[in-house]
Amino acid sequence: MKKNICLSWSGGRDSMVMLDRLHYSPEWNPARLLTTLAEEEQRVMMHDIPLPLLKKQSEALNLPLLPVLMKQGAGNEEYEAGMSSALGSLSAQVIQAVAFGDIYLKDIRAYRESQMSQTQLEPVFPLWGDTTSNLSREFIEKGYKAILICVDESQLDPSFLGREYDEDLLRDLPSSVDPCGENGEFHTFVYDGPLFKKPVEFNKLETIKKFERFHYLHVE
Repeated sequence: MKKNICLSWSGGRDSMVMLDRLHYSPEWNPARLLTTLAEEEQRVMMHDIPLPLLKKQSEALNLPLLPVLMKQGAGNEEYEAGMSSALGSLSAQVIQAVAFGDIYLKDIRAYRESQMSQTQLEPVFPLWGDTTSNLSREFIEKGYKAILICVDESQLDPSFLGREYDEDLLRDLPSSVDPCGENGEFHTFVYDGPLFKKPVEFNKLETIKKFERFHYLHVE
């Protein structure tokens, strides 16, 4: 019998590959999405996806969403308290594990494992140890669709904002940029693919600059 698992969900490409792998896994049953958002703006931290679009994603994927609101710039203590409360609610909902989309950053994985050790939930890392070149092509070859909604100008030109995440994009990325943006070069928003009941409709609005060097394409 498959075990119920919740996904730590950003709304971006790595989260989608993780969900796709778990969906076809003989061991896991994806049962819920968990996302941390900035409380003031109600947007996904760093990705800046607004909560209404996140809800549309979850509806199109037929998975309930558990939003966890955090104050912008919350310290570790406040963050951990909020996550502890959310993880406690998962245990009460017959969830056995939480999946994270980390690929190779050992310190982040160790932090998550330490945090999860205080719960009855098992931490799972479906993408761990894979290469970002494999993951980028897996996303595209399986037919998922995404756009770039955040760019760090110190690593990638803001003109890439709004571009489709496809083979043309991968060819155009500078050699210094990781194809999955694992060094924070960019973030994505997934809007369609095989597991979606229907595409998430959205509009591209203005671009803004935040936090000194990050450029965002607002989508609504």
